[in-house]
Parts: sequence; C-alpha cells; structure tokens
Amino acid sequence: MSVLELKVPSPGESVTEVTIARWLKQNGDIVEKDEVVAEIDSDKATLTLNAEEAGKLEILVPEGEAVKVNSVVAKIDTSVKPTITTKTEAKQEKQEKVSELKQEPKTSASVESKTSQKEPSPAAKKIIAEQNIDLSQIQGTGKNGRITKQDVLKYIASGFPKAQESISNYWTGSRETERQKMSSLRKAISKRLVSVKNQTAMLTTFNEVDMSAVYELRNKYKDKFKEKHNVSLGFMSFFTKAVCEALYHFPAVNAMIDGDEIVYHKYCDIGIAVSTPKGLMVPIIRNAENMSLAEIELKIKELAIKARDGKLTIPDMEGGTFTITNGGVFGSMLSTPIINPPQSAILGMHNVVERPVAVKGKVEIRPIMYVALSYDHRIIDGRESVGFLYKVKELIENPVRLIFNGKEPEEVLLGL
Repeated sequence: MSVLELKVPSPGESVTEVTIARWLKQNGDIVEKDEVVAEIDSDKATLTLNAEEAGKLEILVPEGEAVKVNSVVAKIDTSVKPTITTKTEAKQEKQEKVSELKQEPKTSASVESKTSQKEPSPAAKKIIAEQNIDLSQIQGTGKNGRITKQDVLKYIASGFPKAQESISNYWTGSRETERQKMSSLRKAISKRLVSVKNQTAMLTTFNEVDMSAVYELRNKYKDKFKEKHNVSLGFMSFFTKAVCEALYHFPAVNAMIDGDEIVYHKYCDIGIAVSTPKGLMVPIIRNAENMSLAEIELKIKELAIKARDGKLTIPDMEGGTFTITNGGVFGSMLSTPIINPPQSAILGMHNVVERPVAVKGKVEIRPIMYVALSYDHRIIDGRESVGFLYKVKELIENPVRLIFNGKEPEEVLLGL
C-alpha cells in the first residue's frame, strides 16, 4: 500500500498556525488528483488543500481544529484508484444540469410574466425588507399579479397576522446559549482593530457630497458602458479616481509611519473593503491612479467574486496605501471607519438619500451622500484631512474634472 501525506500549506512567512475550516470530502472518499478536499483558514486568508494524487482519503484532523503549518492532516491511499464510474459522476451531473436548462426555451414574455407575478416593485421591496414581511403572504394586484406598494401598505394596515405569527415563533423563549470558536481570521481582525485604537491618534472628519452629476452621468451612459465593457458603472470607480487625484494633492494622506520615518508613496494602491461570510477583507487595486473607470470596475468585480468564493490570496490583500469602505450598501447613513494599518487614512462612503439642500439661495431636493475620512493625526494635520475630503467632494460633484487632472476643461484649454 502506497500512502501519501497531505500537509498544511504555508499561507505566508509570519503564519505558523491555521484552522481546518471544513472538509469538502468525507473520510473514506475516493478523490481525484488536484481535487480540493478542504478549506483552511489563517489570520490572513482562506486556502484550499488539494489532493496531490488520486486515491482513498483518510482524514486525521477534525473541522475547527487548529494545526501547525506543514503538519499532516490527512492521508491518501494511492493504491486505491478511482473507478470509471467515479470519474464520470461529476461530468454526468454537469450534463444533466445543462440538459435541464435546455429542455424548454422560454420566451421573454413568459419569463417576464413569471418574474413579475411575485416580484415586488422597487418601492414595495423596500418596505418589505424594512418590515421583515413574508413575501408569500401578500396578494399582488398589479400587472400579472405583481406586488405594488399599495398592496404592502394594505397588508401592514391589516396587522399582517401571519407575518407577526412567524416573527413571534422565531424566538422560542428558551434560555439557551451557543458558543462558537472564533476563527483565525476573526481573531486577527480583533487584535488588529484594537491595536489601531491604541496605537494611532485617530480622528474623523466629515462632509457631504451632492451625487446629482454622477447620477446624471450614469443614467446617460450606463447601458453603453455595460455593453462595451461588460461591467456595470458603479459609484466605487468614481470615488477611487477622485481619491487618487486627491492623494496627489495631499501626499501625507497616502503615507505611513515606519519607525522614526514617514514613507510617502508615489503611487495609489487602493484597498476596497468587502464583507465576506468569513469576515471583512480588503483586496488591493494596484496603481489605481493609472486605471480608467472601466478598468477599476472590472478589477473590483474580479476581486469581489474571489472574495465571495473564498479565493482571495495573500498577494491580493498585501500592501495598500489607502482604503475605501462603503457602508452605504448596508444602509449606513454615517459612520467613523477605522484605519487599516499601517495605512494612515480611510474613506467611508454611505447611503445616498434625497435631502433638501440650499442651491443658489433656493431649496432643492438632491441625492446626498455623507462621507467620512478617518486619519492618523500623528502625520496628517487638520488642513490636509479636510482639504483631502473637500477635494474628493469637488471631483465627485463635477466628475468631468476627473479627466483633466482635477481641473475644469476650460482651465486646461487656457493652460491655467
């Protein structure tokens, strides 16, 4: 019998211990060469453990247990070879799924009818989410049975007894508790955040941004943009470009402390904070100052998919000179983001809400976003922090200036 040992790979030089997050195969399963058999959590990233040869898997370490890097966690009996049936099962399953999709082509009319039958309108969907209402309990009166805002309001006015019943039944009234072991990543995040509070002189400054110009630009070109670049035009690319321009004018915001020295970066490696099932992660867009809006959006999409699938690697997250975090996607109106060390500043974006604002002596309703800049006061003064945030505000409110290095087109034409 020939037995191959599976050892824990090293996530990085400073990592000595990892956790077996979950086994994707059962003890005794027959695995193929290079097949993923387990996921491993470290304090920096999630790795996969692959079968180096085909054979019968023997699991030595249970899920949730911490192990040292390079320790043996499983064995493979390579004398047991996968049968033809085993090899073709996955292929057959894939073919069956494809066949199901191809069985009966649907017309756009039938798809629209089926989708809209229970799909609430945007206004109705918002109320349903806010009130935690069971969608199946509402009878739609719109076209093809679509649920309208009036349907939801009528349901709420009736007291929605079934919904209340389901909510009350969610809690059993017991006094039970449940304990879960913190993952390596969560423990690392905890230590990191506490150290930031203790080791930096962190302050936060705020401003508000009128998003009207960006909204207008997106509405005008979003379809052409997606058709040409195969990616949606979001807010993040505008803010990334604006941040890069502002960092050029306020280099201290793009710097970091290293011992008794301040390191000024002549490039913009922008971290984009993303929430994943395993915790907060910050992949990096490198040399964002040289990228177009489309290139930024494509890179964000690529990193977001990797984060969602747990495939971010340490090189994806190493470095970074400045971070952007968007709490607005969760409905946050205002927050004080915490610095991502060893960086010295972080920009917090928030939700866009229509607010009454004074415009040339008149009150108008405009889409407004509150923005926040948390910064390390040891190397960034108030003038630089406020000036940086105001520069971002200027560029977002007049996005055409992003093309002309922060200047008006007329200024460029006149050589000003």
